[in-house]
Amino acid sequence: MHPFSFATTAQLICEPGSSRRLASLCKERGARSVLVVTDPGITRFGLLDEVLPGFETEGLQVAVYDQVVADPPEHIVLAAVAQAKASRVDLIIGFGGGSSMDVAKLVALLAHPDCAQSLQDIYGVGNAKGQRLPLIQVPTTAGTGSEVTQIAIITTGETTKMGVVSPLLLPDLALLDADLTLGLPPAVTAATGIDAMVHAIEAYTSALKKNPMSDLLAREALRLLAANLDEAVHNGSNREARQAMLLGACLAGQAFANAPVAAVHALAYPLGGNFHIPHGLSNALVLPQVLRFNVSAAATHYGELAPIILGERLRTGDPSTYAEQLIEEFEQMSARVGLPTRLRDAGVPEEMLPQLAKEAMLQQRLLVNNPREVSEADALAIYQAAY
Repeated sequence: MHPFSFATTAQLICEPGSSRRLASLCKERGARSVLVVTDPGITRFGLLDEVLPGFETEGLQVAVYDQVVADPPEHIVLAAVAQAKASRVDLIIGFGGGSSMDVAKLVALLAHPDCAQSLQDIYGVGNAKGQRLPLIQVPTTAGTGSEVTQIAIITTGETTKMGVVSPLLLPDLALLDADLTLGLPPAVTAATGIDAMVHAIEAYTSALKKNPMSDLLAREALRLLAANLDEAVHNGSNREARQAMLLGACLAGQAFANAPVAAVHALAYPLGGNFHIPHGLSNALVLPQVLRFNVSAAATHYGELAPIILGERLRTGDPSTYAEQLIEEFEQMSARVGLPTRLRDAGVPEEMLPQLAKEAMLQQRLLVNNPREVSEADALAIYQAAY
């Protein structure tokens, strides 16, 4: 066994309806004034309506910053930090999808009274220093796993993104409440669910930091996600399926936080940056072709995952066919849950593929984790196959 380290969120609550106890959980942590970081949709659809009254009941001050957008740019982070400082909050809650949770991580760090760093200072791995405010994460989609990861991704230009990676970003508490996901549209449920499956698959095949803990979590994540994705998409009011999806996404997040993702994400990021394709859908669009590219180096691992994902649909016989069956399953999965299956269907112009390949090669922190080395020509061939 290779030496490894493993880090995750200190506490996890997995319980339908638990978000209604959010104020008391903040009070238990000594908070007096709280900022909720979220997006306009959360406010518009009333997901905070049963949460906010509890703060008055507990005698806590609460403010809401609800301007987070997908692929959040730097000015969103800075505006949220400014509100946190103006309100003198002493605890941050990320409430929403991955973007809201990522912004909340950075606010908890940059709004700490003793923080002397700027946002530009902390980009990269291990550059964040000092302390952060207490942080609670409440995901409202079953996908990103941001509630248990030590990374935040921010848009820094027209098409470019940067990451902040630090153990300081790991929250104190992740709260998984299926009731918050019951109203998710089928397309969002599908894309975020496949995103979580990508996290687990790429963790399981991660070239540098794959380890027994991440493997265990990735397998269980895939079992939960594969067994419940179709039901959550087609019968979104099924609370049990929704809770299983949240837990699966969380376990996948714990896995890839310690055994990082690779080429699927490296090729997905330019799609989001250039065409604002949601992250989960970007992953789904390139996943089958990246798996096919990797199969020569990762067939054994893919073969181990195939029975977990396919279950009774796995064709018995030669295990050498299991990896191909896994790839076929993901080729069919997007169509089955109502997602576009080709880049052309998502509005990507064919003439942009060489530029996308060039931009994918900038994601070396991800590509080094891939089980097979990826050149720019390889990236272009994968995009062409996915087109």
